Amino acid sequence: MNKYAVFGNPIIQSKSPIIHQAFAQQTGLNLEYTALLAPVGSFAASIADFKAAGGKGCNVTMPFKLDAYQLSDELSLRAQLAEAVNTLTFKDGKVYGDNTDGAGLINDLLINGAQLKNKQVLLIGSGGAARGVIKSILDQNPAELVIVNRTFTKAQQLAEHFTAYGNIIAKPMAELNTKFDIVVNSSSTSLTGELPAVSACVFKPGCLAYDMVYKDETTSFNLWALEQGAAKALDGLGMLVGQAAESYKVWHGVMPDINPVIQMLRG
Repeated sequence: MNKYAVFGNPIIQSKSPIIHQAFAQQTGLNLEYTALLAPVGSFAASIADFKAAGGKGCNVTMPFKLDAYQLSDELSLRAQLAEAVNTLTFKDGKVYGDNTDGAGLINDLLINGAQLKNKQVLLIGSGGAARGVIKSILDQNPAELVIVNRTFTKAQQLAEHFTAYGNIIAKPMAELNTKFDIVVNSSSTSLTGELPAVSACVFKPGCLAYDMVYKDETTSFNLWALEQGAAKALDGLGMLVGQAAESYKVWHGVMPDINPVIQMLRG
């Protein structure tokens, strides 16, 4: 049986085994997919052990996406630009690194009727979550992608890193007074029930808000967005399932149906 896994620390909370087993049932593949805890500082050794035990590929979550990037022998363009890897494939003695986060986000936005072409898009945060999705957002040809972050220089560096791929600029949070069609929160503020330090004016009436954090209840960011007149607010569960589906396609050459899996996880 082909063996796959997700590595992280912590990892007990991961929904990836449920998602990939659902994909396997749906597509008629027989595979094993487990969640494995890698000790911090021992990611490479954990991967080596997994490969030696017959592992064919794995997903990588926090805090090892940079480790996976550095471990890869070859990188996809999207992984190169993100400087982070969430999907490893072991083949012909080499480690291939990819990043499917951006594909997961865009797929979820499109499924929910959000077209990005010629739209004003705001991305809050400039960490690894943001890096993984910027190229995919720019590929949709928005009128403009604006990045804001508590540390303005980080947002500036990120905008410069991706400037060849579309109309992207960084702005200081305090100077943000534009209304946006789509507002994406890549920061972790909702994990603690906080809000990013941006003005409420960023929400254009009828806009779409997207929080990469997912919870059983509506996130603090999405509640705030709806209060400001957003027409729809989505959390990151669809992105999670979408990036898993893209990883599944990388490994098995088939794209599973995402919707029934999202519905199953919503309960």
